[in-house]
Amino acid sequence: MNTLEVKIGNVKIGGGNSIAIQSMTNTKTEDVKATVNQILKLEKAGCEIIRSAVPTQEAAKALGEIKKQIHIPIVADIHFDYRLAIAAIENGADKIRINPGNIGSLERVKAVVNCARERNIPIRVGVNSGSLEKELVKKYAGVTAEALVESALKQVSVIEDLGYDNLVISIKSSNVQMCVKAHELIADKTNHPLHVGITEAGTLRSGLIKSSIGLTQILSQGIGDTIRVSLTADPVEEVYAAKDILRALGLKKGGIEVVSCPTCGRTSIDLIGLAEKVNEAVRDYPLDIKVAVMGCAVNGPGEAREADIGIAGGNGEGIIIKHGEIIRKCKEEELLPELLKELNELI
Repeated sequence: MNTLEVKIGNVKIGGGNSIAIQSMTNTKTEDVKATVNQILKLEKAGCEIIRSAVPTQEAAKALGEIKKQIHIPIVADIHFDYRLAIAAIENGADKIRINPGNIGSLERVKAVVNCARERNIPIRVGVNSGSLEKELVKKYAGVTAEALVESALKQVSVIEDLGYDNLVISIKSSNVQMCVKAHELIADKTNHPLHVGITEAGTLRSGLIKSSIGLTQILSQGIGDTIRVSLTADPVEEVYAAKDILRALGLKKGGIEVVSCPTCGRTSIDLIGLAEKVNEAVRDYPLDIKVAVMGCAVNGPGEAREADIGIAGGNGEGIIIKHGEIIRKCKEEELLPELLKELNELI
C-alpha cells in the first residue's frame, strides 16, 4: 500500500519508511518523573513513538518537561476537550490523537486544526468500535467493518475540508476479523498512513494471540505504517511483542531471534527455565543472529543447524554449537554464561 509520508518528531512513517513501533504510557502524565522513567525503559526496549494521555491541563503542561528528557516523539491522547488538544500542541506534542466526532462543534475542530497547522504536526484520527456514531450503528444494524471505515473517512474529511492533510488514521476493534476487514477496506480508499492494532486485545497471553493473528493478516498485505500491540500488561511487553511480530514477518531486522525446542521425554534439563533466561538475557544485544536453545545433547546439534549459535544440555553436561557443529563442552550450569561469552565476542 502506497501511503503519504508523515513526520512525527524525528520519526517518519508511510511513504515506504519502515513500520514504527508504538506504545502508550500508563503513568499519570502529570507525574513527570514517573512518565519519563517509563518512556526511557520503553526506548531501551525498542519503542519508537510514545503516546500519553492528556486528560487535564496539568498533563498538557507536563509534556514540555517530559520532552526535554526523552529521545522519541510523544503523542498526546485527547478525548472530548478541544482545549486540551491545543494546550498539548502548545506544549510540544509531536502529534495529537483525536476523534473529531467527540471534540464538539466544527469551530472547535477548526481551532485544533489551525493550531496543528501552525506547528505542522500530524493529527491521528482515531475511531474504534466502542465509539462508533449511533447513526452508523443504526445504518449498519450494529458495529461492522464498513461502519468503522465510513466513520473514519467521515472524520478525516472534516479535517481535509479545513485544508489540512497531515493525517494518520486508525480504525480499531477488539474483534480480530472485523479489524482485519476494516483495514482491507480502508486501504483502497485512502493514502493516509495507517496506525494498526487490535484494541482491547486482553492480557499478556490472550492479547498476544489476538494481536499476532490480526496484525499478521493486515501487515502481510502491505497494510500498516505504524503499530501498537495493545496489552493489559507492562507497556514494555507491547514493544517486545511488536518487535517479535515484525521480525517474524520479515518486516524488521536486528536483534537476536531465540528458537527453542519443545520439551519431551528426552529432556533432562530445565529447558523452559533456560530458554526464558536466554530470551531475557539477549534482548538488548545489537546482533542480527539466531540463537538456539535445545534440550537434548543428542539431537540438539542437528536441530540447531540453522542457528548461528546454539546450546544444548542433559545429564549434567552442556554443549556449545555453531551452525550445527559442537565447538566445546561445558557443565550444564555454565550453558548461559558460555553462550553470553560467545555473543560478547561478536559485538
